[in-house]
Amino acid sequence: MNIHEALQNVSYKKQEYFKWKHDIRFNQNMPRKTEEEFLKNVELKSLNTFHRWERTQEYKNLLLLLLESKVANDFDDIYRIVTEKAKEGDEKSIRLFLSMQKDIQSNAKLAAKTFEKVEDDESEDDDLVLD
Repeated sequence: MNIHEALQNVSYKKQEYFKWKHDIRFNQNMPRKTEEEFLKNVELKSLNTFHRWERTQEYKNLLLLLLESKVANDFDDIYRIVTEKAKEGDEKSIRLFLSMQKDIQSNAKLAAKTFEKVEDDESEDDDLVLD
Protein backbone atom coordinates (compact mmCIF):
# COMPACT_ATOMS: atom_id res chain seq x y z
CA MET A 1 0.00 0.00 0.00
CA ASN A 2 1.35 3.42 -0.88
CA ILE A 3 0.67 6.73 0.84
CA HIS A 4 -2.04 7.79 -1.61
CA GLU A 5 -3.98 4.55 -1.11
CA ALA A 6 -3.62 4.85 2.67
CA LEU A 7 -4.88 8.43 2.67
CA GLN A 8 -8.13 7.20 1.12
CA ASN A 9 -8.89 5.58 4.50
CA VAL A 10 -8.93 8.84 6.49
CA SER A 11 -11.33 11.78 6.46
CA TYR A 12 -11.08 14.45 3.78
CA LYS A 13 -9.78 17.08 6.19
CA LYS A 14 -7.06 14.77 7.49
CA GLN A 15 -6.07 13.87 3.93
CA GLU A 16 -5.80 17.52 3.02
CA TYR A 17 -3.80 18.34 6.16
CA PHE A 18 -1.35 15.51 5.60
CA LYS A 19 -0.84 16.48 1.97
CA TRP A 20 -0.49 20.15 2.91
CA LYS A 21 1.92 19.56 5.78
CA HIS A 22 4.18 17.20 3.84
CA ASP A 23 3.78 19.00 0.51
CA ILE A 24 2.63 15.97 -1.47
CA ARG A 25 0.27 17.85 -3.72
CA PHE A 26 -0.77 16.28 -7.00
CA ASN A 27 -0.29 19.50 -8.97
CA GLN A 28 3.22 20.75 -8.18
CA ASN A 29 2.81 23.72 -10.53
CA MET A 30 0.46 25.49 -8.14
CA PRO A 31 2.04 27.37 -5.22
CA ARG A 32 1.79 25.83 -1.78
CA LYS A 33 -1.11 27.15 0.31
CA THR A 34 -0.42 29.28 3.33
CA GLU A 35 -1.73 28.15 6.71
CA GLU A 36 -4.59 30.64 6.44
CA GLU A 37 -5.54 29.41 2.96
CA PHE A 38 -5.43 25.82 4.14
CA LEU A 39 -7.63 26.54 7.17
CA LYS A 40 -10.14 28.33 4.97
CA ASN A 41 -10.17 25.36 2.58
CA VAL A 42 -10.97 22.88 5.38
CA GLU A 43 -13.29 25.32 7.14
CA LEU A 44 -11.44 25.38 10.46
CA LYS A 45 -10.09 28.21 12.59
CA SER A 46 -6.94 26.56 13.91
CA LEU A 47 -4.66 23.57 13.43
CA ASN A 48 -5.27 22.27 16.97
CA THR A 49 -7.37 19.34 15.76
CA PHE A 50 -4.59 18.27 13.45
CA HIS A 51 -1.90 18.71 16.09
CA ARG A 52 -3.82 16.27 18.32
CA TRP A 53 -4.19 13.88 15.38
CA GLU A 54 -0.41 13.94 14.84
CA ARG A 55 -0.03 12.08 18.15
CA THR A 56 -2.18 9.15 16.99
CA GLN A 57 -0.99 5.84 15.60
CA GLU A 58 -2.99 6.48 12.42
CA TYR A 59 -0.94 9.58 11.65
CA LYS A 60 2.33 7.81 12.51
CA ASN A 61 1.46 4.95 10.15
CA LEU A 62 0.78 7.42 7.34
CA LEU A 63 4.07 9.11 8.06
CA LEU A 64 5.93 5.80 7.85
CA LEU A 65 4.40 5.11 4.43
CA LEU A 66 5.44 8.56 3.27
CA LEU A 67 8.98 8.09 4.54
CA GLU A 68 9.18 4.70 2.84
CA SER A 69 8.49 6.31 -0.53
CA LYS A 70 11.04 9.05 0.18
CA VAL A 71 13.66 6.42 1.05
CA ALA A 72 13.01 4.74 -2.30
CA ASN A 73 13.64 8.04 -4.10
CA ASP A 74 16.80 8.67 -2.07
CA PHE A 75 17.99 5.14 -2.80
CA ASP A 76 17.59 5.86 -6.51
CA ASP A 77 19.68 9.04 -6.21
CA ILE A 78 22.39 7.25 -4.22
CA TYR A 79 22.44 4.36 -6.68
CA ARG A 80 23.10 6.76 -9.56
CA ILE A 81 25.97 8.46 -7.70
CA VAL A 82 27.58 5.17 -6.64
CA THR A 83 27.24 3.78 -10.17
CA GLU A 84 29.03 6.77 -11.70
CA LYS A 85 31.86 6.60 -9.17
CA ALA A 86 32.17 2.82 -9.63
CA LYS A 87 32.47 3.30 -13.41
CA GLU A 88 35.32 5.73 -12.74
CA GLY A 89 37.13 2.96 -10.83
CA ASP A 90 36.64 4.07 -7.21
CA GLU A 91 37.23 0.88 -5.18
CA LYS A 92 34.86 1.76 -2.31
CA SER A 93 32.12 2.62 -4.77
CA ILE A 94 32.63 -0.65 -6.63
CA ARG A 95 32.24 -2.63 -3.38
CA LEU A 96 29.21 -0.56 -2.41
CA PHE A 97 27.73 -1.02 -5.89
CA LEU A 98 28.05 -4.80 -5.64
CA SER A 99 26.48 -4.78 -2.19
CA MET A 100 23.64 -2.56 -3.38
CA GLN A 101 23.12 -4.81 -6.39
CA LYS A 102 22.51 -7.82 -4.11
CA ASP A 103 20.05 -5.82 -1.99
CA ILE A 104 18.22 -4.57 -5.06
CA GLN A 105 17.91 -8.06 -6.49
CA SER A 106 16.46 -9.49 -3.28
CA ASN A 107 14.04 -6.56 -2.88
CA ALA A 108 13.03 -6.82 -6.55
CA LYS A 109 12.09 -10.46 -6.01
CA LEU A 110 9.86 -9.46 -3.08
CA ALA A 111 8.30 -6.69 -5.15
CA ALA A 112 7.64 -9.10 -8.02
CA LYS A 113 5.83 -11.45 -5.65
CA THR A 114 3.59 -8.58 -4.57
CA PHE A 115 2.60 -7.92 -8.17
CA GLU A 116 2.04 -11.63 -8.83
CA LYS A 117 -0.41 -11.71 -5.93
CA VAL A 118 -2.29 -8.71 -7.34
CA GLU A 119 -2.57 -10.43 -10.74
CA ASP A 120 -3.86 -13.62 -9.08
CA ASP A 121 -6.50 -11.65 -7.16
CA GLU A 122 -7.63 -9.89 -10.32
CA SER A 123 -7.92 -13.13 -12.28
CA GLU A 124 -10.09 -14.69 -9.57
CA ASP A 125 -12.67 -11.93 -9.93
CA ASP A 126 -13.16 -11.83 -13.69
CA ASP A 127 -16.94 -11.18 -13.61
CA LEU A 128 -17.74 -14.42 -15.41
CA VAL A 129 -21.20 -15.77 -14.80
CA LEU A 130 -21.33 -19.54 -14.51
CA ASP A 131 -24.55 -21.43 -15.29
